[in-house]
Amino acid sequence: MKDTLRLTLAIMGLVAFTAAIPTVALADGQDALVRFKGGIGVDPVSNITVANGTTTVSANAVRGVSPPGQIWVIRDLDAKVDIYGHIRVRGSGLLLAGGNGIGTPAGLSVFATLFCGPAASATASSSSTTGVALDADGDFAIDDVLSPAPLNPCVDPVLLIRATVGTHPWFAAGIVG
Repeated sequence: MKDTLRLTLAIMGLVAFTAAIPTVALADGQDALVRFKGGIGVDPVSNITVANGTTTVSANAVRGVSPPGQIWVIRDLDAKVDIYGHIRVRGSGLLLAGGNGIGTPAGLSVFATLFCGPAASATASSSSTTGVALDADGDFAIDDVLSPAPLNPCVDPVLLIRATVGTHPWFAAGIVG
């Protein structure tokens, strides 16, 4: 009887101790900071106005990041950022949508930048700017840690997929989901 009582108390103590251990990031995303389902390719022009014979073209800059000079499309994008800054992005079909290189990835390598906060004062966190190459179909996978760590909570999140060359223009954006 004493042994049964000791065993029962030991099991109860172990259960209580295990319940008190804090959890770490789980594979199913319980520690998700923000998720993106779907993507939007870039149109480099946001607005064209004509007044008094003058045409003005406005670039489609997002959070201060300029677009490239061409239109790009993306078939699909799925991204998750956890509270520790770990980012996983799976993109498919990031391809030129015009010009002589239409339907190709144009030898592009990309990285991700997450912006948290309102447009005028957003904080940017990026994956490694060495980036990952698009394959022949425009598919890519980013598995990295953002630097600096993103704000928690991440208010008004914007995810941009950017080129590793030049001024790092944006080519696609994630849709919060």
